Amino acid sequence: MDIEKRSLSDFEREHYHRNIQVQEIGEAGQLKLLRSRVLVIGAGGLGSPALYYLAVSGIGAIGIADGDKVEITNLQRQILHGVEDVGRAKTLSAEETLKKVRPDLDLRLYPVRLNEENADAVISMYDFVIEATDNFESKFLINDSCVRTGRAFSHAGILGMFGQTLTVLPGKSPCYRCVFQRPPQPGKVRTTAEAGVLGSVPGVLGPIQATEAIKYILGMDGLLTSRLLTFNAANLTFREVKLPSDKRCGVCEET
Repeated sequence: MDIEKRSLSDFEREHYHRNIQVQEIGEAGQLKLLRSRVLVIGAGGLGSPALYYLAVSGIGAIGIADGDKVEITNLQRQILHGVEDVGRAKTLSAEETLKKVRPDLDLRLYPVRLNEENADAVISMYDFVIEATDNFESKFLINDSCVRTGRAFSHAGILGMFGQTLTVLPGKSPCYRCVFQRPPQPGKVRTTAEAGVLGSVPGVLGPIQATEAIKYILGMDGLLTSRLLTFNAANLTFREVKLPSDKRCGVCEET
């Protein structure tokens, strides 16, 4: 079915009743969600909870891009996967789990790593993008592609007991490159494999990313634009860092 032509069935009215009861959503908002497309890049610690909440919220079509296979060390935080999935493609494991909670979900799988050759074509097919990757090369690549194609997206990063997230509206707010400029030199910043990550930290940030996607689709105000939200699990605090709205990187200036 063409999701743009979807209408609310009686089953969906009951299924999403708690959503529809929310003043900011209603039936019209729920229909917007059912007619929307969201791409999640990375089906790991951040992507797992983001994907789960996007699915159960009623997003019509969800793309999952991840070229990795499930490893035993993933299972401490990547809640879409189980022990029996070790060695399987993360996209297939995620699909199986999400179909259990949402059989009607239109899932589109990209079991590859996005790169300069394919990123624009994939990203341009979606209304919103969730960047849930674990390396700087991918984060900058996705940022630049989203800016070029005019696709709003949510960035998040995690390490140890710390996390951060930011929403970008190309042409309207600072992008990831505006804030961080360029990837750090190899070895300058520890990875999660080196520094570890508390499993519940991506469980906090991933749902925030899903919420930003939902708010964007519904046309709500209050997105995390021009603001970097940080989370410190050690002392359980959130901190908001205001970003200069007039700072523009070379990629933004070209669009």
